[in-house]
Amino acid sequence: MSASQQKSSASTSPSGEHYDAIVVGAGFGGLAMLNRLRKQGMSVRVLEAGTGVGGTWYWNRYPGARCDVESMEYSFQFDEALQQEWEWPERYSPQPVILKYLNHVADRFDMRKDIQFNTRVKSAVFNENTNRWTVTTENGESLSATFCIMATGCLSAPNTPDFKGADSFKGEIYHTGKWPHEEVDFTGKRVGVIGTGSSAIQSIPIIAERAKHLTVFQRTPNYSVPAGNRPMDPELQKQIKADYAAFRERENQQQTAFGSRFESSNVEILKITKAERDAIFEKYWQIGGLLFLYASSDLLLNREANETAAEFIREKIRTIVKDPATAQLLCPDTVVGCKRLCADSGYFETFNRPNVKLVDVKSAPIEELTPKGLRTGNTEYELDCIVFATGFDAMTGSLLRMDIRGRKGLTLQQKWAEGPRTYLGLTTVGFPNMFIISGPGSPSVLTNMVPSIEQHVNWIGDTIKDLRERQLICIEPVAEAENAWVDHVNEVAGYTLFPTCNSWYLGANIPGKPRVFMPYLGFPAYTAKCNEVRAKGYEGFALSKG
Repeated sequence: MSASQQKSSASTSPSGEHYDAIVVGAGFGGLAMLNRLRKQGMSVRVLEAGTGVGGTWYWNRYPGARCDVESMEYSFQFDEALQQEWEWPERYSPQPVILKYLNHVADRFDMRKDIQFNTRVKSAVFNENTNRWTVTTENGESLSATFCIMATGCLSAPNTPDFKGADSFKGEIYHTGKWPHEEVDFTGKRVGVIGTGSSAIQSIPIIAERAKHLTVFQRTPNYSVPAGNRPMDPELQKQIKADYAAFRERENQQQTAFGSRFESSNVEILKITKAERDAIFEKYWQIGGLLFLYASSDLLLNREANETAAEFIREKIRTIVKDPATAQLLCPDTVVGCKRLCADSGYFETFNRPNVKLVDVKSAPIEELTPKGLRTGNTEYELDCIVFATGFDAMTGSLLRMDIRGRKGLTLQQKWAEGPRTYLGLTTVGFPNMFIISGPGSPSVLTNMVPSIEQHVNWIGDTIKDLRERQLICIEPVAEAENAWVDHVNEVAGYTLFPTCNSWYLGANIPGKPRVFMPYLGFPAYTAKCNEVRAKGYEGFALSKG
Protein backbone atom coordinates (compact mmCIF):
# COMPACT_ATOMS: atom_id res chain seq x y z
CA MET A 1 0.00 0.00 0.00
CA SER A 2 1.36 3.39 -0.97
CA ALA A 3 1.80 6.27 1.43
CA SER A 4 -1.06 8.12 -0.25
CA GLN A 5 -3.34 5.10 0.16
CA GLN A 6 -2.35 4.85 3.80
CA LYS A 7 -3.16 8.50 4.33
CA SER A 8 -6.55 8.20 2.70
CA SER A 9 -7.44 5.11 4.73
CA ALA A 10 -6.99 6.98 8.01
CA SER A 11 -9.82 9.26 8.96
CA THR A 12 -9.60 11.85 11.69
CA SER A 13 -11.65 11.67 14.86
CA PRO A 14 -14.17 14.33 15.82
CA SER A 15 -12.77 16.42 18.65
CA GLY A 16 -14.10 15.16 21.97
CA GLU A 17 -14.61 11.59 20.74
CA HIS A 18 -14.76 9.02 23.54
CA TYR A 19 -13.16 5.57 23.45
CA ASP A 20 -12.56 2.71 25.82
CA ALA A 21 -8.86 2.88 25.01
CA ILE A 22 -6.45 5.10 23.13
CA VAL A 23 -3.23 3.48 21.92
CA VAL A 24 -0.29 5.68 20.95
CA GLY A 25 1.81 4.16 18.17
CA ALA A 26 1.12 1.71 15.32
CA GLY A 27 4.20 -0.49 15.36
CA PHE A 28 4.30 -4.09 16.55
CA GLY A 29 2.99 -3.05 19.97
CA GLY A 30 0.16 -0.83 18.74
CA LEU A 31 -1.10 -3.36 16.19
CA ALA A 32 -1.05 -6.23 18.67
CA MET A 33 -2.82 -4.11 21.30
CA LEU A 34 -5.49 -3.02 18.84
CA ASN A 35 -6.11 -6.62 17.81
CA ARG A 36 -6.39 -7.79 21.41
CA LEU A 37 -8.74 -5.05 22.65
CA ARG A 38 -11.01 -5.30 19.61
CA LYS A 39 -11.41 -9.00 20.36
CA GLN A 40 -12.59 -7.95 23.82
CA GLY A 41 -15.31 -5.81 22.26
CA MET A 42 -13.70 -2.48 23.14
CA SER A 43 -13.71 0.75 21.17
CA VAL A 44 -10.09 1.62 20.37
CA ARG A 45 -8.35 4.46 18.58
CA VAL A 46 -4.70 4.17 17.60
CA LEU A 47 -2.85 7.45 17.07
CA GLU A 48 0.20 7.26 14.81
CA ALA A 49 2.59 10.08 13.86
CA GLY A 50 3.63 8.47 10.57
CA THR A 51 1.67 8.02 7.35
CA GLY A 52 1.57 4.26 7.80
CA VAL A 53 2.01 1.37 10.20
CA GLY A 54 5.37 -0.06 11.19
CA GLY A 55 6.78 1.96 14.08
CA THR A 56 10.54 1.38 14.18
CA TRP A 57 10.37 -0.30 10.77
CA TYR A 58 8.46 2.62 9.27
CA TRP A 59 11.03 5.24 10.31
CA ASN A 60 14.29 3.25 10.14
CA ARG A 61 14.61 2.61 6.41
CA TYR A 62 18.27 3.55 6.03
CA PRO A 63 20.45 1.48 3.64
CA GLY A 64 21.12 -1.96 5.08
CA ALA A 65 18.50 -1.75 7.87
CA ARG A 66 17.90 -5.30 9.04
CA CYS A 67 16.64 -7.15 12.11
CA ASP A 68 19.19 -8.96 14.28
CA VAL A 69 16.64 -11.58 15.42
CA GLU A 70 15.93 -14.52 13.12
CA SER A 71 12.84 -14.07 10.96
CA MET A 72 10.95 -17.13 12.14
CA GLU A 73 11.04 -15.74 15.67
CA TYR A 74 10.42 -12.07 14.90
CA SER A 75 6.70 -12.22 14.18
CA PHE A 76 3.27 -12.26 15.81
CA GLN A 77 1.91 -15.35 17.53
CA PHE A 78 -1.70 -14.25 18.01
CA ASP A 79 -3.02 -15.90 14.84
CA GLU A 80 -1.97 -19.36 13.65
CA ALA A 81 -3.17 -18.80 10.07
CA LEU A 82 -1.00 -15.69 9.88
CA GLN A 83 2.02 -17.66 11.08
CA GLN A 84 1.43 -20.35 8.49
CA GLU A 85 0.76 -18.15 5.48
CA TRP A 86 3.64 -15.67 5.76
CA GLU A 87 6.90 -16.65 4.04
CA TRP A 88 10.17 -15.09 5.16
CA PRO A 89 12.82 -14.91 2.40
CA GLU A 90 15.94 -14.58 4.58
CA ARG A 91 17.36 -15.73 7.90
CA TYR A 92 17.42 -12.09 9.07
CA SER A 93 14.77 -9.90 7.49
CA PRO A 94 15.56 -6.51 5.94
CA GLN A 95 13.46 -3.47 6.79
CA PRO A 96 11.33 -3.50 3.61
CA VAL A 97 10.24 -7.09 4.27
CA ILE A 98 9.32 -6.42 7.92
CA LEU A 99 7.38 -3.32 6.88
CA LYS A 100 5.59 -5.34 4.20
CA TYR A 101 4.69 -7.93 6.86
CA LEU A 102 3.24 -5.29 9.19
CA ASN A 103 1.22 -3.77 6.34
CA HIS A 104 -0.06 -7.27 5.55
CA VAL A 105 -1.12 -7.69 9.20
CA ALA A 106 -2.90 -4.31 9.19
CA ASP A 107 -4.76 -5.20 6.00
CA ARG A 108 -5.53 -8.81 6.90
CA PHE A 109 -7.21 -7.79 10.17
CA ASP A 110 -8.75 -4.58 8.79
CA MET A 111 -6.89 -2.45 11.32
CA ARG A 112 -6.57 0.80 9.41
CA LYS A 113 -10.15 1.85 10.15
CA ASP A 114 -9.15 2.23 13.81
CA ILE A 115 -5.78 3.91 13.18
CA GLN A 116 -5.41 7.66 12.76
CA PHE A 117 -2.23 8.44 10.82
CA ASN A 118 -0.38 11.76 10.57
CA THR A 119 -1.31 12.32 14.20
CA ARG A 120 1.35 13.11 16.76
CA VAL A 121 0.26 13.21 20.39
CA LYS A 122 0.97 16.47 22.17
CA SER A 123 -0.38 15.67 25.62
CA ALA A 124 -2.20 13.05 27.69
CA VAL A 125 -3.84 14.23 30.89
CA PHE A 126 -5.67 12.17 33.53
CA ASN A 127 -8.88 13.71 34.87
CA GLU A 128 -9.41 12.64 38.49
CA ASN A 129 -13.09 13.65 38.41
CA THR A 130 -14.02 11.47 35.44
CA ASN A 131 -11.22 8.88 35.76
CA ARG A 132 -10.54 9.30 32.05
CA TRP A 133 -7.57 10.33 29.97
CA THR A 134 -7.79 13.31 27.64
CA VAL A 135 -5.36 13.00 24.74
CA THR A 136 -4.62 16.09 22.65
CA THR A 137 -2.88 15.90 19.29
CA GLU A 138 -0.63 18.42 17.58
CA ASN A 139 -3.47 18.82 15.06
CA GLY A 140 -5.59 20.29 17.84
CA GLU A 141 -7.92 17.34 18.33
CA SER A 142 -8.98 16.24 21.79
CA LEU A 143 -9.99 12.62 22.46
CA SER A 144 -10.78 10.80 25.70
CA ALA A 145 -10.54 7.23 26.93
CA THR A 146 -10.64 5.17 30.11
CA PHE A 147 -7.31 3.56 29.29
CA CYS A 148 -4.24 5.16 27.73
CA ILE A 149 -1.72 2.69 26.35
CA MET A 150 1.71 3.84 25.23
CA ALA A 151 3.05 1.71 22.36
CA THR A 152 5.62 4.32 21.43
CA GLY A 153 8.60 1.96 21.23
CA CYS A 154 11.99 1.83 22.90
CA LEU A 155 13.98 3.19 19.96
CA SER A 156 11.72 5.79 18.38
CA ALA A 157 13.02 9.20 19.51
CA PRO A 158 16.03 10.03 17.28
CA ASN A 159 19.02 11.65 18.96
CA THR A 160 20.59 14.40 16.88
CA PRO A 161 23.64 16.08 18.46
CA ASP A 162 23.43 19.85 18.72
CA PHE A 163 26.52 20.78 16.74
CA LYS A 164 27.52 24.38 16.28
CA GLY A 165 26.78 25.57 12.74
CA ALA A 166 24.25 22.81 12.05
CA ASP A 167 22.17 25.16 9.89
CA SER A 168 25.14 26.38 7.87
CA PHE A 169 25.90 23.15 5.99
CA LYS A 170 24.89 23.51 2.34
CA GLY A 171 24.67 19.80 1.59
CA GLU A 172 22.10 17.16 2.52
CA ILE A 173 21.65 15.93 6.11
CA TYR A 174 20.04 12.60 7.03
CA HIS A 175 19.36 10.70 10.25
CA THR A 176 19.18 6.91 10.16
CA GLY A 177 16.19 7.04 12.54
CA LYS A 178 14.06 9.22 10.24
CA TRP A 179 15.20 8.27 6.77
CA PRO A 180 13.38 9.69 3.70
CA HIS A 181 10.79 7.51 2.02
CA GLU A 182 12.22 8.27 -1.40
CA GLU A 183 15.50 6.67 -2.46
CA VAL A 184 18.68 8.49 -1.46
CA ASP A 185 21.36 8.25 -4.14
CA PHE A 186 24.92 8.65 -2.85
CA THR A 187 26.51 7.90 -6.22
CA GLY A 188 29.50 10.13 -6.87
CA LYS A 189 29.09 12.00 -3.59
CA ARG A 190 31.38 12.65 -0.64
CA VAL A 191 29.53 11.28 2.38
CA GLY A 192 30.24 11.60 6.07
CA VAL A 193 28.71 9.20 8.58
CA ILE A 194 28.74 10.32 12.21
CA GLY A 195 28.56 7.39 14.61
CA THR A 196 29.53 3.72 14.63
CA GLY A 197 26.58 2.10 16.41
CA SER A 198 24.22 -0.49 15.01
CA SER A 199 22.62 1.64 12.28
CA ALA A 200 26.03 2.86 11.14
CA ILE A 201 27.46 -0.65 11.10
CA GLN A 202 24.58 -1.78 8.90
CA SER A 203 24.56 1.21 6.56
CA ILE A 204 28.27 1.96 6.12
CA PRO A 205 29.03 -1.03 3.83
CA ILE A 206 26.10 -0.10 1.56
CA ILE A 207 26.92 3.61 1.44
CA ALA A 208 30.59 2.84 0.74
CA GLU A 209 29.65 0.87 -2.37
CA ARG A 210 27.85 3.88 -3.84
CA ALA A 211 29.69 6.94 -2.60
CA LYS A 212 32.64 8.55 -4.29
CA HIS A 213 34.22 8.79 -0.85
CA LEU A 214 33.01 7.91 2.63
CA THR A 215 34.41 9.38 5.83
CA VAL A 216 33.35 7.65 9.04
CA PHE A 217 33.56 9.78 12.18
CA GLN A 218 33.95 7.47 15.17
CA ARG A 219 33.92 8.47 18.83
CA THR A 220 33.67 4.98 20.35
CA PRO A 221 34.33 1.72 18.47
CA ASN A 222 31.76 -1.05 18.75
CA TYR A 223 31.98 -4.81 18.89
CA SER A 224 30.36 -6.49 15.94
CA VAL A 225 30.11 -10.09 14.80
CA PRO A 226 29.11 -11.48 11.41
CA ALA A 227 25.34 -11.70 10.99
CA GLY A 228 25.63 -14.86 8.93
CA ASN A 229 22.60 -13.87 6.91
CA ARG A 230 21.48 -16.18 4.14
CA PRO A 231 18.35 -17.17 2.23
CA MET A 232 15.72 -18.86 4.35
CA ASP A 233 16.09 -22.63 4.50
CA PRO A 234 12.73 -23.95 3.17
CA GLU A 235 13.06 -27.15 5.18
CA LEU A 236 13.73 -25.25 8.40
CA GLN A 237 10.72 -23.01 7.78
CA LYS A 238 8.55 -26.06 7.07
CA GLN A 239 9.81 -27.82 10.18
CA ILE A 240 9.07 -24.84 12.42
CA LYS A 241 5.61 -24.29 10.95
CA ALA A 242 4.73 -27.94 11.53
CA ASP A 243 4.57 -27.18 15.26
CA TYR A 244 4.93 -23.44 15.69
CA ALA A 245 3.42 -23.54 19.19
CA ALA A 246 6.13 -25.87 20.48
CA PHE A 247 8.79 -23.74 18.79
CA ARG A 248 7.47 -20.62 20.50
CA GLU A 249 7.28 -22.38 23.86
CA ARG A 250 10.92 -23.44 23.62
CA GLU A 251 12.12 -19.96 22.67
CA ASN A 252 10.05 -18.21 25.34
CA GLN A 253 10.51 -20.51 28.30
CA GLN A 254 13.33 -22.99 27.89
CA GLN A 255 16.13 -21.13 26.23
CA THR A 256 18.16 -18.07 27.20
CA ALA A 257 17.28 -14.85 28.91
CA PHE A 258 17.06 -13.25 25.46
CA GLY A 259 13.75 -14.99 24.72
CA SER A 260 15.00 -16.54 21.52
CA ARG A 261 16.08 -20.01 20.44
CA PHE A 262 19.73 -19.43 21.27
CA GLU A 263 21.47 -22.50 22.59
CA SER A 264 23.44 -21.25 25.57
CA SER A 265 26.77 -22.82 26.30
CA ASN A 266 27.25 -24.24 29.77
CA VAL A 267 31.02 -23.82 29.50
CA GLU A 268 32.81 -21.58 32.00
CA ILE A 269 35.35 -20.07 29.68
CA LEU A 270 38.11 -19.58 32.27
CA LYS A 271 38.14 -23.27 33.17
CA ILE A 272 39.35 -24.38 29.75
CA THR A 273 42.52 -23.74 27.73
CA LYS A 274 42.98 -20.82 25.35
CA ALA A 275 42.90 -23.20 22.38
CA GLU A 276 39.57 -24.61 23.60
CA ARG A 277 38.21 -21.11 24.18
CA ASP A 278 39.17 -19.96 20.71
CA ALA A 279 37.57 -23.03 19.18
CA ILE A 280 34.29 -22.25 20.94
CA PHE A 281 34.40 -18.58 19.98
CA GLU A 282 35.19 -19.52 16.38
CA LYS A 283 32.21 -21.86 16.30
CA TYR A 284 29.86 -19.09 17.43
CA TRP A 285 31.53 -16.57 15.14
CA GLN A 286 30.83 -18.81 12.16
CA ILE A 287 27.21 -19.43 13.21
CA GLY A 288 26.75 -15.67 13.24
CA GLY A 289 24.47 -13.29 15.07
CA LEU A 290 23.89 -12.39 18.69
CA LEU A 291 24.32 -16.00 19.75
CA PHE A 292 27.99 -15.10 20.24
CA LEU A 293 27.08 -13.62 23.64
CA TYR A 294 26.11 -17.10 24.81
CA ALA A 295 29.38 -18.79 23.89
CA SER A 296 30.03 -19.22 27.61
CA SER A 297 27.88 -19.15 30.71
CA ASP A 298 30.00 -16.48 32.40
CA LEU A 299 30.70 -14.12 29.52
CA LEU A 300 28.29 -11.44 30.80
CA LEU A 301 29.02 -12.08 34.47
CA ASN A 302 32.78 -12.18 34.83
CA ARG A 303 35.07 -9.43 33.55
CA GLU A 304 38.04 -11.73 33.03
CA ALA A 305 35.90 -14.20 31.08
CA ASN A 306 34.47 -11.37 29.02
CA GLU A 307 37.93 -10.11 28.17
CA THR A 308 38.78 -13.42 26.48
CA ALA A 309 35.83 -12.90 24.11
CA ALA A 310 36.74 -9.25 23.64
CA GLU A 311 40.29 -10.11 22.63
CA PHE A 312 39.01 -12.78 20.24
CA ILE A 313 36.92 -10.16 18.43
CA ARG A 314 39.74 -7.62 18.47
CA GLU A 315 42.04 -10.18 16.89
CA LYS A 316 39.42 -10.77 14.19
CA ILE A 317 39.35 -7.03 13.50
CA ARG A 318 43.14 -6.89 13.24
CA THR A 319 43.09 -9.81 10.82
CA ILE A 320 40.30 -8.38 8.64
CA VAL A 321 41.40 -4.72 8.47
CA LYS A 322 44.65 -4.38 6.53
CA ASP A 323 45.83 -1.03 7.87
CA PRO A 324 47.10 -1.58 11.44
CA ALA A 325 46.33 1.97 12.59
CA THR A 326 42.74 1.77 11.32
CA ALA A 327 42.32 -1.68 12.83
CA GLN A 328 43.48 -0.43 16.20
CA LEU A 329 41.00 2.45 16.11
CA LEU A 330 38.21 -0.05 15.40
CA CYS A 331 39.11 -2.22 18.40
CA PRO A 332 36.91 -1.49 21.44
CA ASP A 333 38.38 -1.66 24.94
CA THR A 334 35.05 -2.08 26.75
CA VAL A 335 33.04 -5.12 27.83
CA VAL A 336 31.46 -7.23 25.08
CA GLY A 337 27.69 -6.94 25.46
CA CYS A 338 27.47 -3.97 27.83
CA LYS A 339 26.33 -2.17 24.69
CA ARG A 340 24.01 -4.10 22.41
CA LEU A 341 26.22 -6.35 20.31
CA CYS A 342 26.05 -5.52 16.61
CA ALA A 343 25.71 -8.03 13.78
CA ASP A 344 27.14 -6.97 10.42
CA SER A 345 27.59 -7.95 6.81
CA GLY A 346 31.09 -6.86 5.80
CA TYR A 347 31.47 -3.89 8.16
CA PHE A 348 35.15 -4.25 9.04
CA GLU A 349 36.02 -5.28 5.47
CA THR A 350 34.63 -1.92 4.29
CA PHE A 351 37.61 -0.12 5.81
CA ASN A 352 39.89 -1.86 3.29
CA ARG A 353 38.22 0.07 0.46
CA PRO A 354 40.31 2.91 -1.01
CA ASN A 355 37.32 5.28 -0.84
CA VAL A 356 36.73 4.86 2.92
CA LYS A 357 38.49 6.75 5.71
CA LEU A 358 38.05 6.38 9.48
CA VAL A 359 38.40 9.52 11.61
CA ASP A 360 38.81 9.33 15.38
CA VAL A 361 36.70 12.11 16.91
CA LYS A 362 37.44 11.05 20.45
CA SER A 363 40.93 12.53 20.19
CA ALA A 364 39.79 15.41 17.94
CA PRO A 365 36.05 16.03 18.53
CA ILE A 366 33.74 17.51 15.91
CA GLU A 367 33.85 21.25 16.56
CA GLU A 368 31.19 22.41 14.14
CA LEU A 369 29.39 21.90 10.88
CA THR A 370 30.51 24.29 8.16
CA PRO A 371 28.96 25.31 4.84
CA LYS A 372 31.24 22.80 3.11
CA GLY A 373 31.20 19.95 5.63
CA LEU A 374 32.44 19.68 9.18
CA ARG A 375 35.49 20.56 11.21
CA THR A 376 37.42 18.56 13.81
CA GLY A 377 40.17 20.57 15.45
CA ASN A 378 42.16 22.17 12.66
CA THR A 379 40.87 19.83 9.93
CA GLU A 380 37.86 20.54 7.75
CA TYR A 381 36.27 17.69 5.81
CA GLU A 382 34.44 18.69 2.66
CA LEU A 383 31.24 16.69 2.26
CA ASP A 384 28.18 16.60 0.03
CA CYS A 385 26.06 14.62 2.51
CA ILE A 386 26.14 14.02 6.26
CA VAL A 387 24.44 11.01 7.83
CA PHE A 388 23.75 11.13 11.56
CA ALA A 389 23.88 7.55 12.81
CA THR A 390 23.66 8.82 16.37
CA GLY A 391 20.96 6.57 17.75
CA PHE A 392 18.03 7.36 19.99
CA ASP A 393 16.91 8.80 23.27
CA ALA A 394 16.12 5.20 24.18
CA MET A 395 13.43 3.71 26.38
CA THR A 396 12.05 7.00 27.73
CA GLY A 397 12.57 9.57 24.97
CA SER A 398 9.32 9.08 23.10
CA LEU A 399 7.33 9.23 26.35
CA LEU A 400 9.03 12.28 27.83
CA ARG A 401 8.67 14.26 24.62
CA MET A 402 4.91 14.23 25.23
CA ASP A 403 3.24 16.20 28.03
CA ILE A 404 1.88 13.32 30.11
CA ARG A 405 0.16 14.34 33.36
CA GLY A 406 -1.26 12.09 36.05
CA ARG A 407 -2.82 12.77 39.43
CA LYS A 408 -2.65 16.35 40.76
CA GLY A 409 -1.06 17.51 37.52
CA LEU A 410 2.14 15.52 38.11
CA THR A 411 4.07 15.31 34.84
CA LEU A 412 5.94 12.22 33.79
CA GLN A 413 9.01 14.44 33.35
CA GLN A 414 8.76 15.35 37.03
CA LYS A 415 8.09 11.79 38.13
CA TRP A 416 11.07 10.48 36.16
CA ALA A 417 13.42 13.42 36.75
CA GLU A 418 16.02 11.16 38.38
CA GLY A 419 15.37 8.22 36.08
CA PRO A 420 12.35 6.13 35.11
CA ARG A 421 10.38 4.45 37.90
CA THR A 422 7.84 1.76 37.07
CA TYR A 423 6.19 -1.31 38.47
CA LEU A 424 6.89 -4.28 36.16
CA GLY A 425 7.88 -1.82 33.42
CA LEU A 426 4.15 -1.60 32.65
CA THR A 427 2.80 1.08 34.98
CA THR A 428 3.96 3.99 37.12
CA VAL A 429 2.60 5.45 40.35
CA GLY A 430 0.44 8.55 39.91
CA PHE A 431 -0.73 7.64 36.41
CA PRO A 432 -3.84 5.43 36.75
CA ASN A 433 -5.02 3.34 33.81
CA MET A 434 -1.89 4.15 31.82
CA PHE A 435 0.09 1.19 30.52
CA ILE A 436 3.46 1.20 28.79
CA ILE A 437 4.30 -1.57 26.34
CA SER A 438 8.00 -2.51 26.72
CA GLY A 439 8.58 0.25 29.24
CA PRO A 440 11.73 0.83 31.31
CA GLY A 441 11.93 -1.79 34.03
CA SER A 442 10.78 -4.57 31.69
CA PRO A 443 13.00 -6.95 29.65
CA SER A 444 12.19 -5.09 26.40
CA VAL A 445 15.42 -4.37 24.48
CA LEU A 446 17.24 -7.29 26.13
CA THR A 447 14.80 -9.74 24.55
CA ASN A 448 13.39 -10.75 21.22
CA MET A 449 11.07 -7.75 21.11
CA VAL A 450 8.00 -9.22 19.40
CA PRO A 451 7.27 -12.04 21.89
CA SER A 452 8.13 -9.61 24.67
CA ILE A 453 5.64 -7.09 23.26
CA GLU A 454 2.92 -9.73 22.96
CA GLN A 455 3.47 -10.80 26.56
CA HIS A 456 2.80 -7.19 27.61
CA VAL A 457 -0.19 -6.87 25.28
CA ASN A 458 -1.75 -10.04 26.67
CA TRP A 459 -1.16 -8.97 30.27
CA ILE A 460 -2.71 -5.56 29.63
CA GLY A 461 -5.64 -7.14 27.80
CA ASP A 462 -6.24 -9.63 30.62
CA THR A 463 -6.00 -6.85 33.21
CA ILE A 464 -8.55 -4.65 31.47
CA LYS A 465 -10.85 -7.66 31.04
CA ASP A 466 -10.59 -8.45 34.75
CA LEU A 467 -11.31 -4.85 35.71
CA ARG A 468 -14.41 -4.68 33.53
CA GLU A 469 -15.72 -7.99 34.81
CA ARG A 470 -15.31 -6.80 38.40
CA GLN A 471 -16.81 -3.40 37.54
CA LEU A 472 -13.61 -1.63 38.56
CA ILE A 473 -12.58 1.52 36.77
CA CYS A 474 -9.06 2.30 37.97
CA ILE A 475 -5.79 0.42 38.43
CA GLU A 476 -2.61 2.05 39.69
CA PRO A 477 0.56 0.65 41.29
CA VAL A 478 1.30 1.49 44.90
CA ALA A 479 4.55 3.22 45.86
CA GLU A 480 5.89 0.31 47.92
CA ALA A 481 5.58 -2.10 44.99
CA GLU A 482 7.14 0.35 42.56
CA ASN A 483 10.07 1.09 44.88
CA ALA A 484 10.68 -2.61 45.45
CA TRP A 485 10.59 -3.29 41.70
CA VAL A 486 13.04 -0.49 40.89
CA ASP A 487 15.41 -1.82 43.56
CA HIS A 488 15.06 -5.34 42.16
CA VAL A 489 15.81 -4.22 38.58
CA ASN A 490 18.94 -2.42 39.78
CA GLU A 491 20.04 -5.34 41.94
CA VAL A 492 19.77 -7.85 39.10
CA ALA A 493 21.67 -5.58 36.72
CA GLY A 494 24.38 -5.19 39.34
CA TYR A 495 25.14 -8.91 39.22
CA THR A 496 26.18 -8.54 35.56
CA LEU A 497 28.58 -6.56 33.41
CA PHE A 498 25.79 -4.69 31.59
CA PRO A 499 26.01 -1.42 33.60
CA THR A 500 29.81 -1.20 33.27
CA CYS A 501 30.03 1.02 30.19
CA ASN A 502 28.40 4.18 28.88
CA SER A 503 25.59 2.70 26.79
CA TRP A 504 22.13 3.82 25.75
CA TYR A 505 20.84 1.18 28.18
CA LEU A 506 21.81 3.75 30.83
CA GLY A 507 20.94 6.83 28.78
CA ALA A 508 24.63 7.71 28.54
CA ASN A 509 24.31 8.88 24.92
CA ILE A 510 22.00 11.76 25.91
CA PRO A 511 23.58 14.80 27.64
CA GLY A 512 21.94 15.43 31.00
CA LYS A 513 19.92 12.22 31.05
CA PRO A 514 20.03 10.39 34.43
CA ARG A 515 22.34 7.37 34.37
CA VAL A 516 19.99 4.52 35.25
CA PHE A 517 20.11 1.00 33.80
CA MET A 518 16.65 0.90 32.22
CA PRO A 519 15.85 -2.63 30.95
CA TYR A 520 15.26 -5.62 33.24
CA LEU A 521 17.55 -8.65 33.03
CA GLY A 522 14.98 -11.26 33.97
CA PHE A 523 13.39 -13.09 31.06
CA PRO A 524 11.63 -15.58 31.30
CA ALA A 525 11.23 -15.24 35.09
CA TYR A 526 9.65 -11.86 34.37
CA THR A 527 6.68 -13.51 32.65
CA ALA A 528 6.11 -15.71 35.68
CA LYS A 529 6.21 -12.62 37.93
CA CYS A 530 3.57 -10.83 35.84
CA ASN A 531 1.35 -13.92 35.94
CA GLU A 532 1.83 -14.19 39.69
CA VAL A 533 0.81 -10.57 40.22
CA ARG A 534 -2.42 -11.16 38.34
CA ALA A 535 -3.09 -14.49 40.07
CA LYS A 536 -2.80 -12.77 43.45
CA GLY A 537 -5.49 -10.25 42.55
CA TYR A 538 -3.05 -7.64 41.23
CA GLU A 539 -0.59 -7.64 44.05
CA GLY A 540 1.14 -4.28 44.27
CA PHE A 541 -1.76 -2.40 42.67
CA ALA A 542 -4.58 -0.30 44.05
CA LEU A 543 -7.92 -1.08 42.37
CA SER A 544 -10.95 1.17 42.67
CA LYS A 545 -14.44 1.76 41.37
CA GLY A 546 -13.66 5.44 40.85
